[in-house]
Amino acid sequence: MEATEPIQSYNLSEEEEKKEILRQYRALLKVLKSKLKPGDKMMLRNAFEIAAEAHKTMRRKSGEPYILHPLAVAKICAEEIGLGIRSAICALLHDTVEDTDVTLEDIQREFGSEISKIVDGLTKISTVMDSNTTQQAENFKKILLTLTDDPRVILIKLADRLHNMRTMDHMKRDKQLKISSETVYVYAPLAHRMGLYNIKTEMEDLAMKYMEPDTYRYIAQKLQDTKRERTRYINDFIRPLKEKLDKTGLSFEIYGRPKSIHSIWTKIKKKGVSFEEVYDLFAIRIIVNAVPEKEKEDCWKVYSIITDAYNPSPERLRDWLSNPKSNGYEALHTTVMGPQGKWVEVQIRTQRMNEIAEKGLAAHWKYKEGKEDESRFDKWFQQIREALSNQESNSLDFLQDFKTSFLAEEIYVYTPKGDVKMLPIGATALDFAFSVHTAVGSKCIGAKVNHKLVPISYKLKSGDQIEIITSAKQKPNSEWLNFVVTSKAKSKIKDTLKEEKRAIAEDGKYILQRKLEGMGAAMSQGNMEEIATFYKINSSLDLLYDIAVKKIDLKELKEFSVLGDKVVPPKPVKVVEEKPEYTENKTGVKKDAELIIFGESSDRIMYTLANCCKPIPGDDVFGFITAGEGLKIHRTNCPNAARLLANYGHRVVKTKWAKNKEISFLTGLKIIGLDDVGVIHKITNLISGELRVNISAMTIEAKDGVFEGNVRVFVHDKEELDNLVNQLLALPGIERVDRYDTE
Repeated sequence: MEATEPIQSYNLSEEEEKKEILRQYRALLKVLKSKLKPGDKMMLRNAFEIAAEAHKTMRRKSGEPYILHPLAVAKICAEEIGLGIRSAICALLHDTVEDTDVTLEDIQREFGSEISKIVDGLTKISTVMDSNTTQQAENFKKILLTLTDDPRVILIKLADRLHNMRTMDHMKRDKQLKISSETVYVYAPLAHRMGLYNIKTEMEDLAMKYMEPDTYRYIAQKLQDTKRERTRYINDFIRPLKEKLDKTGLSFEIYGRPKSIHSIWTKIKKKGVSFEEVYDLFAIRIIVNAVPEKEKEDCWKVYSIITDAYNPSPERLRDWLSNPKSNGYEALHTTVMGPQGKWVEVQIRTQRMNEIAEKGLAAHWKYKEGKEDESRFDKWFQQIREALSNQESNSLDFLQDFKTSFLAEEIYVYTPKGDVKMLPIGATALDFAFSVHTAVGSKCIGAKVNHKLVPISYKLKSGDQIEIITSAKQKPNSEWLNFVVTSKAKSKIKDTLKEEKRAIAEDGKYILQRKLEGMGAAMSQGNMEEIATFYKINSSLDLLYDIAVKKIDLKELKEFSVLGDKVVPPKPVKVVEEKPEYTENKTGVKKDAELIIFGESSDRIMYTLANCCKPIPGDDVFGFITAGEGLKIHRTNCPNAARLLANYGHRVVKTKWAKNKEISFLTGLKIIGLDDVGVIHKITNLISGELRVNISAMTIEAKDGVFEGNVRVFVHDKEELDNLVNQLLALPGIERVDRYDTE
C-alpha cells in the first residue's frame, strides 16, 4: 500500500518552467528584502545563476527542474529559520559541489571563504548522510564537527531535510521509510535541540505520514472532523480571559493552536487512551508585547489572571522563565480546568520569547548581539566538542550517547552552593558527579539529595539539590556504565577501564613475548593480530588482557608454524557451526525486487518474524538482513524500526504479503470492559463460535467492577484481526481492545 495519494505528474512547458523558477526566486527576494544591504542583491543573483546553470539538466524524482529544490531550501532558511543573505546563498549552492562541475575553489573565488566553508560542510554532510553505508553514525560525528565550527551548516541541512520530507511522494517506498526513520532518529531531535519547534513537529508528522500511514490518516481525519467544535470551545475558553486581560492595559495576542499529529499519537500510546480522551488536542497561546525589563513580571501577571478565571493543576506548572531550557526556550506553561470539565494547556510568552521558540538558534543570535555572557548554546557546543574529542568511542555507541546526552529533554538540579546545572532526563547522581569534574566522578561513592543519603545510581529529578560524597579508595568499574546517560560520564569511565586493562595487559605481553621468542618468531603487531584472529578476539589489547587473566593459555601455539619471524596459524580442524547468513545472490533475489513473504517464493527465501513486534500478514512491514539470522521481518512501527532504518538503510529489503490462508499467526489482544455476568462467555462465544478463530490462551482479571482480559489468538492476517477487534468492541460493556505483541 502506498503511503500517500499520488500527486499529479509534473507537466509544464519549458517557457512555463522558466516563469515558475523566476517566480520562486522573486519569492525568496521578497522574504529577504528587509535584510538586503548594498551589494547583497547582486551576490544573491550571482549565486542563483550559478546554481541554475549548474543544475540545468537535472530533474527531481517528480520531474520538476532541480533548481526549485535549492530555491525552496533557501526560502525555508530565510522565512522559517530566520537566517540571512549568506545562508540563503549557501542554500542555493548547497548541492552544486557534490552534483555538478562547480568546485569549491569556484565558490571561494566568487563568494569568499566564509560561504565556501559552509558549502564544504554541507557537501560533506550530504555525501555521508544520504549514502547507503553503515557509516551512518561515523558520518553523524563529522556533521557535529561542522556544527561546532559554524552552526549555520546544520540549520541549512535541517531546511534541506525538511524540504525533502515535504516532497517525498514520488520516491520508492523503501527510500521513504529510510529517510523518514533517519529524520525521526536524528534530524527532528536536532531541530528540537536548536529550538526549532515548528520544524521538529512538522518533521515528525511527515515521517509518521510515511511510516504509519493508516494511523496518520486516522488522526488527521479525526482532527478535521472535530475542528468546528474545537474552534467553538477555544472561543468560549478565550472570551472571559480576553475581557480580563484587556482591563490590564497589556498589549497581547491570544489564540488556540492544534497539537501535532505525532504528539497526539504519542499521548494515545503513552497514556493508553483513545483519541476522544486526549485532552490536549490544542494549546492556548498568549503572547505579551513587553519591554525587556518587565517580561517576567508581565508573564506572571497573565498567569495570575488565567488562574483566577480557571483552576490550575498544580503539578502541571512549567516555569521556563526562571530556568530557560538550554536551547534558549523561555515560557510559562500551565494546565487549567476549562468549561465542560476539560483540561486545557496554556502557554504564556513574550514576543521575544516567541521568536526564540519559533526560530531557535537564529533568533538567539539576533538577541545575543552586544551581550557579554556565554550563552547556553555556547556551553552546549562546548560539551559536544568535548564529546567529539574522545576518538576512542565506537560510532554507533556515540550516536546513541549523543541522543541521550544532547538531544534529550533536560532537568535542572542545584549544587550545594545553589548553582544550577542542566542534565538530560534520566541522569543519575554519578552523571552529576562527572559533570562537576572527572576526579569527583571517579571517586564518587554516594550522594546526598535534598540532604538524604542516596546511592550513585539514584535518578535525579528537576529541582533536586545534590552533594557528592567521595572516597580516595573508590575507582570506576564496568557496572557504572549501566547507570550513566551523559556522554562525558560514559567516556571517562571507559577511559579509566581501558587504562586498567592496559596495565593488566602488560603482564600478558610479557607471557606472549616469551612464547613467541621460544618459537623463533617476533613479538610484532602483525603476529599479535594473527593470533588474535585465530582465537576470535577483536583486538591485540583484548588478546594480551585475556592472556594475563588466564582466559586463554596459548597451548594451541604449538600448532602454529613459523615462516621467517612470522607465525602462520594452522588450518582450522574444529568445525564451528555458523548460522546461515542471508545474502542476495544465494536466493537469486535482486535488491530492488519486491520480496513476497508467504507466496510462491517463500520456500526460496529464509526469513524469520522479528520477536520485538511480531508482524502478521497485512501489517506494514520491511525486511532486514541481519548478520547471523538471515532475513527478519519487522513492522514499520516496531520500536526498533527507526534505529534499524536510520543506521542500516542498505540492509533493508522491500517486502509485502501474499495471501495464504494455510498459515496462522499468534497475536495477543488486551480487552478492557465492565465486569458483568457472562462477559467471558460473550467474548469466547464471539471468538471461537461465530468467527471460528482459535484461542491459544486467555486470562481475565476483574477488580472493582472492571475486568482486564488477555487473549492470545491465531489469525491468518491483519484483516481477520481487525474484524475480530471491531466485533469485540461492538459487544455491550467492552471499552477497549488493543493489540499487543505476544512473547
